[in-house]
Amino acid sequence: MAKQPMLKFINVERDMPEKRAPNLRREDFNEIYAEYADAKAKEQSSRCSQCGVPYCQTHCPLHNNIPDWLRMTAEGRLQEAYEMSQATNTFPEICGRICPQDRLCEGNCVIEQSGHGTVTIGSVEKYITDTAWENGWVKPIVPAQERKESVGIIGAGPGGLAAADFLRRAGVQVTVYDRYDRAGGLMTYGIPGFKLEKDVVMRRNDQLEQSGVAFKLNCAVGEDISFADIRAAHDAVIIATGVYKSRDLQAPGVGVQGLVPALDFLTVSNKKSFGDDVPAFTDGSLNAEGKKVVVIGGGDTAMDCVRTSIRQGATSVKCLYRRDRANMPGSQREVANAEEEGVVFEWLSAPKGFTGDPITGVMVQKMRLGQPDASGRQAPEVIEGADYIEEADLVIMALGFEAEDLPTLWDCPDLPVNRWGTVKAEYISGRTEAEGVYAVGDIVRGASLVVWAIKDGRDCAEAIIKQFNGATAIAAE
Repeated sequence: MAKQPMLKFINVERDMPEKRAPNLRREDFNEIYAEYADAKAKEQSSRCSQCGVPYCQTHCPLHNNIPDWLRMTAEGRLQEAYEMSQATNTFPEICGRICPQDRLCEGNCVIEQSGHGTVTIGSVEKYITDTAWENGWVKPIVPAQERKESVGIIGAGPGGLAAADFLRRAGVQVTVYDRYDRAGGLMTYGIPGFKLEKDVVMRRNDQLEQSGVAFKLNCAVGEDISFADIRAAHDAVIIATGVYKSRDLQAPGVGVQGLVPALDFLTVSNKKSFGDDVPAFTDGSLNAEGKKVVVIGGGDTAMDCVRTSIRQGATSVKCLYRRDRANMPGSQREVANAEEEGVVFEWLSAPKGFTGDPITGVMVQKMRLGQPDASGRQAPEVIEGADYIEEADLVIMALGFEAEDLPTLWDCPDLPVNRWGTVKAEYISGRTEAEGVYAVGDIVRGASLVVWAIKDGRDCAEAIIKQFNGATAIAAE
């Protein structure tokens, strides 16, 4: 009788891949976690309880078949595990690295709830797909039959690329337009290499290009090409631009030299990592080296900024957040990594204004948590008389992102947007009221997770294919 390969959580403890020492990882932008060895991946996968109602799968936005590919990994069936993972997730090696598993699949693992420590789902997912790349199992897409319909996708981020992948598998002709010189969106220029090394993104871009996806880069809609021309050139258009406009802070001193948006700071750092010539880094305006850095915000972007500042050689890095640790929106795993690397968190602290020009400090007001607000979270309240000045040479604003005014920028008044500027689109299909126009990802949801953008892109592509199939059937009658 075959030995039971699963349910070993009782006598096998949770074990993450080895994490590099903080003093070593502060010196470079390489990923901080090592790869699992084959035996360790099998061992950790075997801890899955194969429960009848897999909450890990339920709480994954893509509803990945997690118990199935964990079992396949435990049994050494890695190619099948990869194919199972790829069936629902366009970029499993990326989600394995940057998804907040502690809030999604792993945070809802049944054995975690029973006190045995969650299955390390993200690390196994990363291992499966990295192994697939190493063994040549990841191939360019070859559709069974080419179709005449074409789709234009505006934005080469995770939502746009996921849609491109799904559409090409169905034989649809796809052109992706993006304002940057490399595809990948925030995966390329927003997320630092220590969380997502850039060759991981570039090889997916190459695979899509080899699959027949046409990329038109350095192409800003409304400047280099009109939205009307894109609509005229394709049977359908998907808007997948994301949200890039930084939220403003109304306070004395806003606009002084040395007060910079988070995305500008991260983009420059990532461009430098590619080896690009970046004047804003060279002249020091977007370079933390030798500076006292203060980052304002408590989300994952703020964590990216503080950890990037450490690696650039800041003399000190502090993070101000107006609530406490338990109420911050960012990943707790990222907070722990940042603290290990030397970041100091000033909880219950909010900016009141800024001193100096160039900047010399942040006027900080201390807070306490009061009654819950409309969202159910405790609202921060100012503690009178507890203000102080936090010295700073560089202050990075990581307060979130808003949508750009697309109807104006693109001269498309019929594009429906809501009061926040995000595009109004049908749930799941992404269809808008503008004929032949769809929208996915953050430009619909507001700033959200990569995994949600992937889901939106795949769902939208499926809806477009159904629309094409319906039109073809009507034409044939």
